[in-house]
Amino acid sequence: MTATIIDGKAFAAKVRAQVAEHVARLKGQGITPGLAVVLVGEDPASEVYVRNKGKQTVEVGMNSFEHKLPAETSEAELLALIARLNADPAVHGILVQLPLPGHLNSDLVINAIDPAKDVDGFHISNVGLLGTGQKAMVPCTPLGCLMMLRDHLGSLSGLNAVVVGRSNIVGKPMAQLLLGDSCTVTIAHSRTKDLGAVCRGADILVAAVGRPEMIPGDWVKPGATVIDVGINRIERDGKKKLVGDVDFASAVEVAGAITPVPGGVGPMTIACLLANTLTACCRANGLPEPEGLTA
Repeated sequence: MTATIIDGKAFAAKVRAQVAEHVARLKGQGITPGLAVVLVGEDPASEVYVRNKGKQTVEVGMNSFEHKLPAETSEAELLALIARLNADPAVHGILVQLPLPGHLNSDLVINAIDPAKDVDGFHISNVGLLGTGQKAMVPCTPLGCLMMLRDHLGSLSGLNAVVVGRSNIVGKPMAQLLLGDSCTVTIAHSRTKDLGAVCRGADILVAAVGRPEMIPGDWVKPGATVIDVGINRIERDGKKKLVGDVDFASAVEVAGAITPVPGGVGPMTIACLLANTLTACCRANGLPEPEGLTA
């Protein structure tokens, strides 16, 4: 058996096209969704990421507001900017690029964002709403994983899902989303006893542990759907390479379907950020939410 490759790049393009259609309709009603991205400091990876977000925001017809602040920006100055963005009706989504410089309290900053504009889904109110099955802004990466799973499998009801990783950004919200789709969910991690046996029981295996190729093919149940969230830079044969948390070469021979790294989950993150901004705009204007683009 060779697994079906779930093409995240193609799926993300499809999601962006759907977002663009909805945005065009909103513009016909005089409403333009707006996304504000705040970057503090000059982290090269963050700068590239922010540039890509801005480009894709404009491509789908949204307004893009970029705020680049010096690394020495004070907490008070950053919080004042967030307060202005919270009050700005042209801004429907606010994203503060992480990591922040060490002198800034990330939790304080994230929780200063209006939860209705928190398109990253990191605000404690959105975490609580998601955990209790209420309408929330959902973190982009888990939302992208859920969209791909629904597209590939249809109904997820009754399937055994194992999420390897317990981060607040991916592992925990991913588990909540899978529960919301009526999966039987296990959250496992690096300290789980006999992790291989736990993984082998999964119809859906989501790897989000941040360790390169930690999950070998013999931990994968034959025919399982594997979503690899990991993005790890390693050196192999003298060359730098991107690999996931799953050993792709061995897992692809066992799984029913698998996301590659790169080209799997990664492209979905910005696509879902745009989808979240659209959702936030619709909610702010009392309009129906876009079908298929929310949890």
